[in-house]
Amino acid sequence: MNREDIIARDGAVFPGASYTNAVLRPAYDEAKTVLLPSMIQIHRAHLLMLRSVGILNATDAATIAGSIDGLDLEAIAASEYTGQYEDLFFTVESTMIKLDGDVVGSLHTARSRNDMGMCLYRMVMRHQLLRVIAAATELYTTLVRLGGEHSETLTLEHTHTQPAQPSILGHRFLAIADVLGRDIERVKAAYGSLDFSPMGGAALTGTGFPIDRELMAELLGFSGLVENSYDAVASTDYIAHGATALQLMAIDTGRSCVDFLTWCTAEFGLYKVAAPYVQISSIMPQKRNPVSIEHSRSLLSAASASAATVLTMMHNTPFGDIVDTEDDLQPYIWRSVEVLTNVLHLLSNVLGTIEVNVDVMRERALASFANATELADTLVRDAGCTFKEAHTIVSRVVTSADNRGVTDVREVHASEVMATAREVCGREIDMSEESVSLALNADNFVAVRTSRGGVAPIEVARMAAERVERAAAFATWHQDQIDHLAQVDARLRTECEELRGVSARV
Repeated sequence: MNREDIIARDGAVFPGASYTNAVLRPAYDEAKTVLLPSMIQIHRAHLLMLRSVGILNATDAATIAGSIDGLDLEAIAASEYTGQYEDLFFTVESTMIKLDGDVVGSLHTARSRNDMGMCLYRMVMRHQLLRVIAAATELYTTLVRLGGEHSETLTLEHTHTQPAQPSILGHRFLAIADVLGRDIERVKAAYGSLDFSPMGGAALTGTGFPIDRELMAELLGFSGLVENSYDAVASTDYIAHGATALQLMAIDTGRSCVDFLTWCTAEFGLYKVAAPYVQISSIMPQKRNPVSIEHSRSLLSAASASAATVLTMMHNTPFGDIVDTEDDLQPYIWRSVEVLTNVLHLLSNVLGTIEVNVDVMRERALASFANATELADTLVRDAGCTFKEAHTIVSRVVTSADNRGVTDVREVHASEVMATAREVCGREIDMSEESVSLALNADNFVAVRTSRGGVAPIEVARMAAERVERAAAFATWHQDQIDHLAQVDARLRTECEELRGVSARV
């Protein structure tokens, strides 16, 4: 296709149809719904700062405040991209100028779309990460509750997908909760790393106007400044930190989904998913498919992939103000947040209503040869064997039982243990039937594991109680940030209304 044909099809003036479809319209549609509220806050804060330092007089500041308040935000959010203005910023600015004249143009004194854009992204990410923390805290609280409720529920744990040792079900739930708790801490840390204002960086070199960057940061609720003006408009580590934290949370949570799906199978039969979260088959009337967990696993992979896309798009980009790290990149982190938040809510409900087949878990633990570790430990404690000797003795006992088709550890007797010990150690080992039976009893197995963090019911109950307090701390931190951002918005509204000389409106 020659040049004339391209111009005929795509247009001869900005914006070309293909550029509009590929870049400008998608960016506008994202911005008008996600960025618009924060853009208005920046307008208000910048206006207050300009007035505070005397760059704007009272009359002009009042006019601009009225222009900001006069914007029909619902109409802008519902608007379609027409190409008349390049992006949302120019659309809003032009709308305000139409309302109140050229004086509104003074609002852009001492700032750029560069520092504004980076500020917008940081402000939006604060809210996005708070959404994730709220949903993750909900799931964390559910897992901790299950840990406490099942602090005495005997079960059988696996390593390398094979039966390993008896355990307590609540111990597993608390392990999942602890991983999620660290993920929450990582998201909190990401929140802290982006909570700095780039406003005042302008295009990249700062400004010659006597602005007050600290006041601007305060008005927008940031904890401090991105001091270096180049850093303010060029750095992307603030979003990389968040993307990494989200990706790891999605991966960690997805691993547990795999286990829950396995345990819900008829072959395992350990869990039953509640009716609201299963689907039937179109042909097999008996089916009860735990698809809520399947979807969770799949969508967590999607959330991880969206977060990974952020990091991939950053790779080998120039260190400067560049679109690779702006309009094209930001939606991927928002998608990761959206999917991850929804799945965390879903899993909280699914796990919070799951039915545990306690009897099946207990019988398998009692019958399993996974209790054998305690028999080896008993030979060390009570019979003076080295652990190597004890391991060899019990291994032979288990192999012999397996060769005879014995599947219930309760059928192993002291006479067989002593005979095998004689072969291995070359000496007599005296063990009573009671001591062997106790060593091979799963209830005893978990009861004696009282080391810190172990599976003894008393220790599981202690851990669950401590994590209840941690869940409350997560919720309190989250609410404190929500309240802080709400107060920031209220202050901006009130002080801008005072500029106009009118009483605050609801």
